[in-house]
Amino acid sequence: MKIRDLILQSENFSTRWVKYFDVYEEVFKNLKEKKITFVEVGVLNGGSLQMWKKYFHPESRIIGIDLNPECKKFESNGMEIFIGDQADETFWENFFKKVGKIDILLDDGGHLSYQQIITTIKAIKNINDEGLLVVEDVHSSYLDKFNNIIRKTFIDFSKKLIDDINKKNPLTNKNLFKFSLNDHIHSIQFFESIVVININKKKTYLNSKFLNKDINHHKVDDFRYKNTFSGKFFWYNKFIKKFNSLKLIKLVLFNISIFFEKYQKLKKYNKYFK
Repeated sequence: MKIRDLILQSENFSTRWVKYFDVYEEVFKNLKEKKITFVEVGVLNGGSLQMWKKYFHPESRIIGIDLNPECKKFESNGMEIFIGDQADETFWENFFKKVGKIDILLDDGGHLSYQQIITTIKAIKNINDEGLLVVEDVHSSYLDKFNNIIRKTFIDFSKKLIDDINKKNPLTNKNLFKFSLNDHIHSIQFFESIVVININKKKTYLNSKFLNKDINHHKVDDFRYKNTFSGKFFWYNKFIKKFNSLKLIKLVLFNISIFFEKYQKLKKYNKYFK
């Protein structure tokens, strides 16, 4: 049964943005039939927990987290409720000591950026491989009423995670972040108002180049700079190629030239960043 149909069957109230249901169906499908531990931050009226209880494997562990002690009353039919502050690092440390590793964490909590960031940081290392961290309502990063600080929102943090993943490449990892999660995050998916972080430590190994033949098999020139002034004048210039003694000078002049040429190109495509 579809998740949207299941939420209509819930005895308790719940609300969701309509597009979320398609995202749920897409990202949860591989775990639907497995016995998992599912955690949702933000219980409120308890309707969504009943939905997840029916959606996932009957033996799955369904856990809700909320700051309001009143939500404890929804602890029934095998569903567990923990009361605590998602922005409290100590809460998360105690939570995972009791619960152990989990498979999915869905953050539908307070939506303040520091709450989402702390939840992400504390949960990621406690999610099993092939598990998911799903953060909802990330449009809150753009809303003043959530008191998000400019350039320090959850969306900004998510963009930093993109940089973090890519900095693991051997060509860039000399400039790694002081705080990094790239040993845990395999990939990130962005949907409208939802960020999905895919956890798989086995797939975050250090990358390396794979060569199927001798690199000089056909000796075809790399033409990436062929249509640039720098390339035509310094790199592919047949006259300069004849003089081996000019190689170092050529390289220095080429790098200087290409730097300024890239800057000129930037002016042309800068409009696409506005």
